[in-house]
Amino acid sequence: MRLVIQKPDTFGAIASTLCILHCIATPLLFIAHTCAEHGCASAPVWWRSLDYFFLCISFVAVYRTTQTTSKKFMKSLLWLSWTTLFLAVINEKFEFFQFPENSTYVPAITLVVLHLYNQKYCQCKTENCCSNNG
Repeated sequence: MRLVIQKPDTFGAIASTLCILHCIATPLLFIAHTCAEHGCASAPVWWRSLDYFFLCISFVAVYRTTQTTSKKFMKSLLWLSWTTLFLAVINEKFEFFQFPENSTYVPAITLVVLHLYNQKYCQCKTENCCSNNG
């Protein structure tokens, strides 16, 4: 919890990276494990639930980061990326529109890059610089 409060960018970059690894690992795990044992049956519920878990974690990271960033444009970019990731995951689950399977990688990678950029270049140097940003 301390990491979320004191270093939300680090937390967000780690969470987004884990989300990407989860997305990459899913097809590999099903080919290697599930298909061999269960004849390519659907994924276990706990594995499908990880998508929502990562969305919740990334929401908290973006929320905390937007409270501490010194750049107003970072707030918009972070929320835009998170919203895009959210919509991509929801669309993947319910298949409202046809998009390539890899469409979730773009907003997830964007979140990693934005968190790392914000951590390096957009941190408040004084106690009230963030509160003056609006």
